[in-house]
Amino acid sequence: MLHYRTYELSEHAPWVVFVHGAGGSSSIWFLQVKEFKKHFNILMVDLRGHGKSKGLHFSPKRQYSFEDITRDIIEVLDHLQIEKAHFIGVSLGTILIRQISELVPERVCSMVMAGAIIRLNVRARFLVAVGNTFKRFVPYMWLYSFFAWIIMPRERHKKSRLLFVNEAKKVAQKEFMRWFKLTYELNPLLKYFEEKDTGIPTLYLTGDEDYMFLPAVEYIVRKHSNSYLDVIDNSGHVCNVDQPKAFNSKAIAFMLRNSISAPIMQVSTA
Repeated sequence: MLHYRTYELSEHAPWVVFVHGAGGSSSIWFLQVKEFKKHFNILMVDLRGHGKSKGLHFSPKRQYSFEDITRDIIEVLDHLQIEKAHFIGVSLGTILIRQISELVPERVCSMVMAGAIIRLNVRARFLVAVGNTFKRFVPYMWLYSFFAWIIMPRERHKKSRLLFVNEAKKVAQKEFMRWFKLTYELNPLLKYFEEKDTGIPTLYLTGDEDYMFLPAVEYIVRKHSNSYLDVIDNSGHVCNVDQPKAFNSKAIAFMLRNSISAPIMQVSTA
């Protein structure tokens, strides 16, 4: 099972589950914990091969799927007997949350998508093609650092960029390869998500400088019901790090408006 950490406010407080992106870890949310734990019980997970989940045993399959990785998160929810929760993710973590809404929609109160990946534009598809061409010949950290710079190029994105790069250094080469193979699933999965409207309350929080992904988010919000976009100024792809105060206030307000209390078992940090 994934490594996880919980912060409990009260037995009856709503839960928020934080899901990081590829190459990151739950530490990407360090600027959110203080404010969120005033209102919610918090569950933070490290995805397989990331953070403190590195080295833990999972499915023996040589190739991962988005469903495999999503079911890892659901396993933790089952273990903690969390019946329903809000979900907040960043970058590739938003795809996993969207997958959760497909597999167990009854367990999702709302979704907050930071730097959501909705569609791969020409530049993103080019990056994926470059990665697939050179992944066996170039050290993976060179590729990851290059991708991070392309997605978060500005000086004020430096903190976010370095945070992700430093976390990615902890991911093993073999693990990176398994995750990178998920890019073959991306286009058909994103197309399916675009066509299907869940109707679940969804807030897209996107930096005004997230030039690779913002246009697709604007499109999906016009198309899907119960979906909203709030653009955060002076921020890039990882807006929860670039502008944490604005991010926290907007996300917390949205989740509180969509909270449904349910009896939940007391848990402790693990």
